[in-house]
Amino acid sequence: MFDLGFAELLVIGITALIVVGPKDLPVLFRKVGNFMGKARGMAREFSRAMNEAADDSGLKDVQNTIKTATNPVGSAMDGVKDAAKSMTSIDPESNTGKLSAERLAAKKKIEANAARMAAERKKREADEALAKADELEAAAKDTAAPEKDA
Repeated sequence: MFDLGFAELLVIGITALIVVGPKDLPVLFRKVGNFMGKARGMAREFSRAMNEAADDSGLKDVQNTIKTATNPVGSAMDGVKDAAKSMTSIDPESNTGKLSAERLAAKKKIEANAARMAAERKKREADEALAKADELEAAAKDTAAPEKDA
């Protein structure tokens, strides 16, 4: 809208400081900010209303027709993109029910096997720990027995 560089903003700021004074400058900036916000809101609302009016009048369809006529390759690519998007958004439950059931059965079988293997490993580790404890106990008895004889 306005093309203001740093130098222009500096001149405006210094002029405002001199004319308004340092005491009232923050109030002025707040009022200018509120005004700019309201102006942007009104411009946004006007633009939205114009776009809605254009959509209601069918201008969008005419615009798409003109775009297709002037750029057939681009419109063909849009068709390809839409087709690719429809191919990638396939619901696996709708057409692969049998495969899903087979995968679910395989998953349960794998989980059961993993649980069985984990239980066996824990049992083996517990047996090894028990055997090691028995060996330590026997070694402790052997070292304690000669001391009693002496």
